[in-house]
Amino acid sequence: MDAQTFEGLKSIISEEQIVTNQEALYDATVDRYKKYAKVKNALHVPSPASIVYPYSTEEVKSILAFCNENNINVISRSGKTGTEGGLENWKEKSIVVDGSKMNNIVKLDPYNMQATVQTGVVLQDLEDELRKLGYTTGHSPQSKPVAQMGGLVATRSIGQFSTLYGAIEDMVVGLECVFPDGQISKIKNVPRRSGGPDIRHIAIGNEGTLCYITEVTVKIFKFYPENNTFYGYLVDDMDSGLQMLREVIVNGFRPSVSRLYSEEDARQHFSHFYKGKCVLIFMVEGPEGIVKATNEAIEQAVDKFRSSVVEKVDSSFIEDWFNNLNWGQDRIDKEIQDMIENDTHDGYTTEVSADWENIIKIYNNVMHRIKNEFDRVDDLTMLGGHSSHSYINGTNMYFVYNYTINCAPEDELQTYHHPIHQIIIEETLKLGGSMCHHHGIGKYRSEWTKEEHGSAYYMLEKLKEAFDPKGIMSHGTIFPKKEEIEKYIRD
Repeated sequence: MDAQTFEGLKSIISEEQIVTNQEALYDATVDRYKKYAKVKNALHVPSPASIVYPYSTEEVKSILAFCNENNINVISRSGKTGTEGGLENWKEKSIVVDGSKMNNIVKLDPYNMQATVQTGVVLQDLEDELRKLGYTTGHSPQSKPVAQMGGLVATRSIGQFSTLYGAIEDMVVGLECVFPDGQISKIKNVPRRSGGPDIRHIAIGNEGTLCYITEVTVKIFKFYPENNTFYGYLVDDMDSGLQMLREVIVNGFRPSVSRLYSEEDARQHFSHFYKGKCVLIFMVEGPEGIVKATNEAIEQAVDKFRSSVVEKVDSSFIEDWFNNLNWGQDRIDKEIQDMIENDTHDGYTTEVSADWENIIKIYNNVMHRIKNEFDRVDDLTMLGGHSSHSYINGTNMYFVYNYTINCAPEDELQTYHHPIHQIIIEETLKLGGSMCHHHGIGKYRSEWTKEEHGSAYYMLEKLKEAFDPKGIMSHGTIFPKKEEIEKYIRD
């Protein structure tokens, strides 16, 4: 870091809050998108100049204003669990603003059914405190043990119970954020209002490109673990399984978990019982009466399509699987060790969404193209998908894939992941689906941002022009930068 920048930051925060350690900076260069190249010391993007750890909203305000005045790129970070390159650095003059030290639970308010926390509060910590009182956030992404609240809101996160509780945008009541000119904006906590456009959504899902989220208030829910029920079925194919999912959802019922796994995806999760078939899963929770009605609806839906059901699965298998689904730092550390010692990793995913009619077409088209067009198809060790978040008008598809790495670490993404990723996105957009259901655009889907939004891209572009006119916030994330895309993605 140059002396002028260092002295400028020291005038705002203490020297202990500014990290310039080379190992830490290398770690902050990318997120989990380039996990393999990172472990193999094969990164070809610049490291940030420093990582700063603010303790308050006022410090965030001063840091952003300083960076805005001096044209320093800001990478907003909180939790480090990003998967789409949103945390990757594409600028020589950049700093990472890490909110993990802003980790106070401000207020738990069971009477008004909401909780207010700073950006760096770990979701699992909030959940643990709520459970003591008999409540839950209802939000449970696999990264729950390590993900932080500000990052979850900024990336428009979704959890495994979304069919019942909704995604993070359904849970956020109000929030506080800071814009690059130093403006602090606080959106008040009310159940609903008709005061013009819903301005919460300028911050929710902005991925650090418009503002820095410093505080959030989310809904909470009563917790009824004693009423949990689990269902599992082996079904003939994805089409039949999706029809069963749709039957439950469009009839107005909301299991907390509604999932369908393809044969290949089922193999990695349920090898002890899947028998080469697709696996359909439901979990139901909530008040006793609602659980009972939902259980009956699931059984009726499955019975309606019974000709496609191979057998019912022992519910204890489903419960055991779900209780061990989340991954924390230990799982991340194990994958890192596997990459070091065995040149393997846990694979990649691309999650999309579409209406009920087109989601199966997208799935089938993607499978066909990868198997017939991908020139490294013989290296694939897994190729499948699952639906895990359903809505009245459609569902998502989570494509999952892994491969034997027969290339240099710096070539891995271009050789394997990018070609598969591109096929999935192309087929999704052709049929009117969304190329990014919940992991966000980051940098590695930004080349399709305009196609994703079509004529509505005008609205997105105007937000960037209005709130970040100097373009200092998360350069290259969401908003496409052709030169860097060619350099860091296509090169």
